[in-house]
Amino acid sequence: MALPINIEELINGRTVEWERIEFRKGWNPERTLKTITAFANDFNNWGGGYVIIGIEEKDGKPVLPPAGIELNQIDKIQKELNSICRRIIPNYFPIVEPVDFQGRKILILWCPGGSVRPYKCPDNLSSKKSQYFYYIRRFSSTVKPKIEEEKELVSMSNQIPFDDRVNYRYSLKEFDLIAIKTFLNKIESDLEKEISNLSIEEIARKMNIAEGADENLLPKNVGLLFFAKEPQKIFPSAKIEIVIFKDNDGIEFEEKIFEGNLFEQTLNALSFLKNQIVKEKIIKREGKAEADRFFNYPYQALEEAVCNAVYHRGYDNDSPIEIRIFPERIDIISFPGPLPPLNKEKLAKYQFDVRKYRNRRIGEFLKELHLTEGRQTGIPTILKEIEKNNSPKPVFETDEERSYFKIVLFIHKEFERNEVSLGQITSQSDTKLGLTWDQVGTKLALSWHQVRKILNLCLTEVRIQYLMEQFGWKDRTKFRNKFINPLLKHGLLQMTIPDKPNSSKQKYVITEKGEKLLENEGRQQ
Repeated sequence: MALPINIEELINGRTVEWERIEFRKGWNPERTLKTITAFANDFNNWGGGYVIIGIEEKDGKPVLPPAGIELNQIDKIQKELNSICRRIIPNYFPIVEPVDFQGRKILILWCPGGSVRPYKCPDNLSSKKSQYFYYIRRFSSTVKPKIEEEKELVSMSNQIPFDDRVNYRYSLKEFDLIAIKTFLNKIESDLEKEISNLSIEEIARKMNIAEGADENLLPKNVGLLFFAKEPQKIFPSAKIEIVIFKDNDGIEFEEKIFEGNLFEQTLNALSFLKNQIVKEKIIKREGKAEADRFFNYPYQALEEAVCNAVYHRGYDNDSPIEIRIFPERIDIISFPGPLPPLNKEKLAKYQFDVRKYRNRRIGEFLKELHLTEGRQTGIPTILKEIEKNNSPKPVFETDEERSYFKIVLFIHKEFERNEVSLGQITSQSDTKLGLTWDQVGTKLALSWHQVRKILNLCLTEVRIQYLMEQFGWKDRTKFRNKFINPLLKHGLLQMTIPDKPNSSKQKYVITEKGEKLLENEGRQQ
């Protein structure tokens, strides 16, 4: 059974930081047990990690192609793994998956942060009288904690981050199978192909979004945040509010609220900001061959700031994420504020020595979806993109109580200080669109609700098989001719591999023009 992750991106360190991956050319039970224990302790709330057996490591990176494991060894390793993990106190078992990778068999041990830490294991498997020790990860190494670290680890007993906790008020009936399939399709996980043959209980266990005995399997908060049918029924404040002020006094304003699961609301809010707020200016300078190009706000910085808020906010807090757009700046505010040792003085000096994280699973999902680069990269990315765009330096702010965290991005000095309103945005986008909802039926030979459904499904890259399932079609050619080709022709959809239209890996995704059509429809309703 497949893991809920893109294996190739995992092995190449694109979706999981190198510190959370340990490669092993061969099977070393004692060393592996200590690493499993360290990942289970999840000292920094990083979300555990992965042990990959069958791939050699050099300078912290995988040596490819893999050495692999002989087929007759895999079953033997799994049996021994089950035996040695029973010596972890309390018992802890990783999720184990044999995988075909580059023509060889490898074994992947997924070790999520445990729910009853701290864990300890024997120092020596060959001795029945071996001492038991705690283990933690320090950068990319498994080590015994220092005295102060051990005290801190023990003090974390049963302290599970909110996103990884079991939610006892709801059941697996809250999960939306389509949302799960969309996520797995987006990250290109092989688990998507197996969903039709699995129960929701098996899917939830495989994705580690539920926990408990078979007779009382309950959802975790992270699963409900990303895959619930009605997330706001469970977490009313889990939403993003964009408020556009017509002046710096904040008296006149218009607002737009983004709800749904965390992926949907984050993607839709970012799409709105990219298409309606971010603007480019090109200035031709006398005596200079190339024109200067810059943005009022660099989108990459804005994207990272919003994803940082989604990642680090407290979902047991009753305040939504706020994005306040003024004529000369954008404020991104989340609640509560940063965890120690970050404080207002360090933020003012751009000292971001982050070690622990409020949420350990949300970051994993966002990184799988390529919405964030990973831990400790958010603020540096913002600063890099701000400098590249030659924009004023941002401000990072909190109070003494760390009750909130604010990122302030300032408009580029070359942009005029014009008032921004939804009314202006609407008129500008309508003139550029070239296709209105009134014209959909005549130009595309499709009903407006069919077009809207496809565009919403294609907010993320999806395969044609997935779209056919949603419409109940089995004939690929007829479906492509009726639904896909008209949208491609009018520039509302685009192929991910345009030079190979018949590729088996082909996916479809909404264009900027398609996004504007959806936004206009929302304003007309």
